[in-house]
Amino acid sequence: MYKFGHGIRSLCSTQHVVVGNVVLNQWLRRTVLLLAFGTAASIATTAALAQSASGWPNKPVRLVVPFAAGGNTDTLARIAAERLSSSFGQPFVVENRVGASGAIAAEFVARAAPDGYTWFVGATPNLLIVPLVQKVNYDGLRDFAPVAVIATNPFVLGIHPSIPAKTLAQFVAHVKANPDKLNYASAGAGSIGHLSGALLLARAGLSMAHVPYKGGAPAVADLVGGQVQMYFGNASELLPHIRAGKLTVLGVSTARRSRELPDVPTIAETYPGFLTYTLNGLLLPSGTPRDIQERVAQEMARMARDPLAIDRIHRTGSDPSSIGLGDFAELLRREQPLWIEAVKSAGIKPE
Repeated sequence: MYKFGHGIRSLCSTQHVVVGNVVLNQWLRRTVLLLAFGTAASIATTAALAQSASGWPNKPVRLVVPFAAGGNTDTLARIAAERLSSSFGQPFVVENRVGASGAIAAEFVARAAPDGYTWFVGATPNLLIVPLVQKVNYDGLRDFAPVAVIATNPFVLGIHPSIPAKTLAQFVAHVKANPDKLNYASAGAGSIGHLSGALLLARAGLSMAHVPYKGGAPAVADLVGGQVQMYFGNASELLPHIRAGKLTVLGVSTARRSRELPDVPTIAETYPGFLTYTLNGLLLPSGTPRDIQERVAQEMARMARDPLAIDRIHRTGSDPSSIGLGDFAELLRREQPLWIEAVKSAGIKPE
């Protein structure tokens, strides 16, 4: 640092700076000085990040959740926060930033300092769907470093018992025999339930009207009441009604059968390649030191094997995940085309 600083002082005190046989004028001399100071600042920033990585965490860490407290993503974030607080000896504090379908929280974290103290508890809608249907100031793949998936949530296809169908094939045949006479509900336009329904209709060649609701609870209530005939929902939403005989379940949206419904086939068994679900994971702003990413990924992998943590996650209706660095990023890239297809199937035009 002494030689570098001495060189800058020499530039400042010399009337002209000579490079070979060329005499730099006053303007170019100032440019050289600015570049020199910029390089010094860059070196200082890199050194500071390296120091923060080696001593991380030495203060509270915040986990930014894009949804309100009490929901599935929030609950999973708090399970992860408790584990990480215990493991790293610093508070991991959940902070709910609600609005714009999660875009407000995502943009906040994407623009945060890449020092490991601001995390995004991102879900499939924020990362892969919202950027397709509305204008946002972040890229769900480019602006984040995906570290670990906490858990995944399958979607269940439920229908009203008045429909004479016990299998997906029977349901498809019934809808084809009654075009435009049936409808399906969702928790809102552009929600995963909406896109799952639209994707199924496109794959099966069906025509049904879409009825969007303001949330899953009113949609399920009308499904049970018979005002709508079909709904893709979280297992936790539909299971009580399925067990009570108030709904008929036809399939699950994941690649493998659900732990809660082992006898119910996947939709992919009838329509290969069909796959929709929600993941909730921990992400950092791009450029965060790799050492921080690796340490948290390792701890989350240990949590995925912990029987107590597994039980807590199962009680939310979710499945624990051990997907970590590299695999998480690849998973998002691989699934993006499916959501592009689903958005097109739903006829949603970007804002």
